[in-house]
Amino acid sequence: MAVFWQYENESGESIGQSENFEDRVAAEGWIGTAFDELLEGGIERVNLFEGADLVYGPMSLRAE
Repeated sequence: MAVFWQYENESGESIGQSENFEDRVAAEGWIGTAFDELLEGGIERVNLFEGADLVYGPMSLRAE
């Protein structure tokens, strides 16, 4: 089952998604290296999905 990140802007609108990953470990590893680039692209929060199921989120990409 595909695992992917759904992107949200500052208003909480869905503005796209990542590539599909084989599993949560791969998806979580990728987000750890991509958050700066995502923020520069206007993405403020992400949600992790496994297929149609929300695993967790929204998660801010900014340091709290």
